[in-house]
Amino acid sequence: MAGYHMQQWFDAYGESHQNPTNKRIHWICVPTIYFCVVALLWSILSPFNDARLPTGWAAMGAVILVALFYLRLSIPIMFGMALFSSLCLMLCAFLEQWAPWPLWSIATVLFIAAWIGQFYGHHVEGRKPSFLDDLQFLMIGPAWLLGFIYRRLGIGY
Repeated sequence: MAGYHMQQWFDAYGESHQNPTNKRIHWICVPTIYFCVVALLWSILSPFNDARLPTGWAAMGAVILVALFYLRLSIPIMFGMALFSSLCLMLCAFLEQWAPWPLWSIATVLFIAAWIGQFYGHHVEGRKPSFLDDLQFLMIGPAWLLGFIYRRLGIGY
């Protein structure tokens, strides 16, 4: 799949996402899984006792790497995903401060529930998840949803 352009990735991903129920499940579960990965990375403590690294250092680093992945495919998608990633980081900071449970525990429960939802959706679809063919599809899923929003708003990618 090397050298694919954004629409080619979307088309390939969309092949196993035709069923309306599976699509609805993806609208809930894909952003949830993305947030949970950010939250779990946020929960990694600094390896330095004197806190030279800020809270959330691993999540912020991963978000930068994610932005670089999208940058090579589409600048508009990269900006949209950077915005969503920023919202995830802000939610992590909020939950870390105000949630009655540790952020990692919230993220773990949601992560497991969302993956159960994803696999149920693919069971309904009758097709295996795309990432089983190419792990890069784990990054395409969130962008695929963003592509729907962009098309609705008339934003090219």
